[in-house]
Amino acid sequence: MSTSRVYLHALGMINALGNDVPSIVAALADGQAPGMGALQTRRGEAFVGRVMAPLEHAPAAALAHYDCRNNRLLLAALAQIRPAIEAARERYGARRIGVVLGTSTSGISAAEAALAQHAEAGSLPAGFDYRQMEIGTAAPFAAAALDIQGPAFTVSTACTSGAKAIISARRLLDLGLCDAVVAGGVDSLCELTLQGFASIESTSVTRMNPMSRNRCGINIGEGAAVFLMSRDEGPVVLAGAGESSDAHHISAPDPHGVGGEHALRGALQDAGVAPASIGYVNLHATATRKNDQMEAHLMSRVFPGGVAASGTKPLTGHQLGAAGANELGFAWLTLARDDVALPRHLWDREADAELPALDLVETERYLPRHAGAQYVMSNSFAFGGSNVSVILGR
Repeated sequence: MSTSRVYLHALGMINALGNDVPSIVAALADGQAPGMGALQTRRGEAFVGRVMAPLEHAPAAALAHYDCRNNRLLLAALAQIRPAIEAARERYGARRIGVVLGTSTSGISAAEAALAQHAEAGSLPAGFDYRQMEIGTAAPFAAAALDIQGPAFTVSTACTSGAKAIISARRLLDLGLCDAVVAGGVDSLCELTLQGFASIESTSVTRMNPMSRNRCGINIGEGAAVFLMSRDEGPVVLAGAGESSDAHHISAPDPHGVGGEHALRGALQDAGVAPASIGYVNLHATATRKNDQMEAHLMSRVFPGGVAASGTKPLTGHQLGAAGANELGFAWLTLARDDVALPRHLWDREADAELPALDLVETERYLPRHAGAQYVMSNSFAFGGSNVSVILGR
């Protein structure tokens, strides 16, 4: 249990919905994602979630060896909260601010292009550097770009990475190692990911269809979401977090969802709230047969009275290492802004009779506003049995 109250003050996001928080909020309201669509890959067509904006290169010659699409996405998200970060640096000093980021791809796409050129021309591109593809460089790159000198490390636990980065940031604040932390996740599209998931028959060539009887797989996506976190009081608190590892299978979830249920109940216990206090849950909802089955059953056990819920991956694609932070960003927006509705669950509305019925958000709905605390939850599950649930409060 956290020993102090930690708050999430500012959010920067970029994904298939839009290039910043205002455009993402507008697209969420419309249920439209400009970046979702077909992409021609080396081995055929895929349906993906792409960032459509032009991206800035690394800001200085000293950082050029880190320059890749993954880090450009990260910079685009960081730019949106840079004033808040600079204010924190002015207040606390650069050595008291940390960076924790989740990722699973890093600069793999840069390596793919470099190796393709080497195979064709016998030499690597002049701008390629091995550090672009190192999985651990996202956080040190961000720290250097922001002139931050506190602890900086990268978390890579597949699809829970972004959520685990948020929890790790809370630990740094709890331990007094930092006074503020930049935390979140970033991932970029690459052939390795697209073909890897296709090889295990987990991808869909049309928009993913979570919780439907017709669901047939995920769409891979890309993007970044970052928060500035501190112990300074703010409107949104990190109320609770739960983590577990069931290690059932390297790529399939425990069909009974025991580990996932432990994570959800652990988050509730950490927050000190009952399931009935949760007003909304952002589901992991990958639209694969086994994951949706597992999550629907554990949700029915943890929330026997029902709870408003939605899976937002049809709007962004599955951002893998960035998914947990991105989806927590959607949950954060429902608390931080009165004008943001609960994200809608896009599907064909053909329920799977073998799954417990969930209260899926299909029309415009808002968190009820009342005196007292309000809570929302975001769930993330990953290969290898990694499970995370995070609760935010207002």
